[in-house]
Amino acid sequence: MDYRQSGVDIEAGNETVRRIRSLARATFTPGVLSEIGSFGGLFRLAPGQFREPVLVSSADGVGTKLKVAFMTGRHDTVGADLVNHCVNDILVQGAEPLFFLDYLATGRLSPAVAEQVVGGVARACRENGCALIGGETAEMPGFYADGEYDIAGFIVGIVERERIVDGRGIAPGDAIIGLRSAGLHTNGYSLARRVLFEMSGLRPDSVVDALGTSVGDALLAPHRSYLPAIRPLLADGVIKGMAHITGGGITENLPRVLPAGCAASIDLRAWSVPAIFTLIQERGGIARDEMLRAFNMGIGLTIVCAAPDAKRVLGQLAAAGESGAVVIGQVTSGDGVKY
Repeated sequence: MDYRQSGVDIEAGNETVRRIRSLARATFTPGVLSEIGSFGGLFRLAPGQFREPVLVSSADGVGTKLKVAFMTGRHDTVGADLVNHCVNDILVQGAEPLFFLDYLATGRLSPAVAEQVVGGVARACRENGCALIGGETAEMPGFYADGEYDIAGFIVGIVERERIVDGRGIAPGDAIIGLRSAGLHTNGYSLARRVLFEMSGLRPDSVVDALGTSVGDALLAPHRSYLPAIRPLLADGVIKGMAHITGGGITENLPRVLPAGCAASIDLRAWSVPAIFTLIQERGGIARDEMLRAFNMGIGLTIVCAAPDAKRVLGQLAAAGESGAVVIGQVTSGDGVKY
């Protein structure tokens, strides 16, 4: 009896590390001091770059969007979803990413699949200026079904203490600006799969006219990173608060950045809801409020700023390529979100 007979292939693990080492190394920034394969990743902050640096960290996963990847055999996008989700989570507090680590667990390790997944992670890290300095690949036979895996990501970023975006200055009358999503991003997939595949009998390769593409392509649309659009605004101090619209939708995420006594009034007519959400709602007979709590409904990030600054913020966003940004509501007195 040996380890391979029990379901763990050490040679496959070594081959996986060999394949991903060059992918990770291509993301290295000047602060990286260690190689892939070290017990810990080393990162050095440039001296004098910050007066009072604050580290900001987050961890997340991709959820059951992975099930769509399994169904389609496409594994090159979910890694990017993971990175961009984590980047946005620390971005809303004003932080720029420094480095990233990933965790990939599977029942039977496929070096080719692992390479696709980590390739997506590495690509998004490069695009966000974030170093992939380490991670873990775990083969766990009997725990995951063959052909399935789970991934999680861990990010560390940095922000000058005086530039932390925490929402404390938000007040009634402030404007709420919405930045468009690319689709479901990484939330609501359990409900979407139930409606589209189980209830409606659609397949990933089913083409729906309203979508203009296959169901699988619509569901695998990448989670956007808002860092390029937001970065130019961070130095101005014009942003009072931001919310990453993930699980819970606008309904539960926007209140997380509002101070006590403040509520949000959202005008649902301010933007066009992408067709994928309309399809899910109609096929599933889902109530409007449930849709707004389960999905982002086309808004992936919200910015709160003083009402007189809204026009300037929209102009700067447009200059950064974010032409679809729009005022979607305002801050009011009270609590929660009203539509």
